[in-house]
Amino acid sequence: MVNIDYDMIVFKEGDAFIAYCPELDISSCGDSVEHSREMLKTAVKLFIDEAERMGTLGEILMECNYSKDDSGKWIPSKILAAELVSI
Repeated sequence: MVNIDYDMIVFKEGDAFIAYCPELDISSCGDSVEHSREMLKTAVKLFIDEAERMGTLGEILMECNYSKDDSGKWIPSKILAAELVSI
């Protein structure tokens, strides 16, 4: 399996905790922050494994704005700011 880095945002929705990976647009949920983190890790792993199996992982990662560094590791774009904004 290819190892990649990704950001994780966790928020609460009702009684559930939602963990979200914005780079890959994957989310999962759990009954605690830690549980939702673990569930997202599992979802990302399954996604990566399946994309690798299908031979589409590189194409998907490029579409998600990942790039390869000099060593060949996939690097996500960086989140520069996260804000709560009101209008």
